[in-house]
Amino acid sequence: MREKTMKLVVTFPSTSAAMAMEKYCKESQAPGRLIPVPRAITAGCGMAWMALPGERPLLEQVIRDHGVTAEGWYELML
Repeated sequence: MREKTMKLVVTFPSTSAAMAMEKYCKESQAPGRLIPVPRAITAGCGMAWMALPGERPLLEQVIRDHGVTAEGWYELML
């Protein structure tokens, strides 16, 4: 079994916002990947962006630069 570590999970109000996040993060070479929303939280579209907690400032910058709407920011053991 894989050891759980602290992760940053960003949720979105729509699938299009989650897909935009993926596009802009890839263009910016920002870390992370799309995942299904963990059961511990709920989100409008069922998709979330996961990265390490220390990457939050960079991800916030991507969101600001491209006008992506984030629904919530969570730190979870995953």
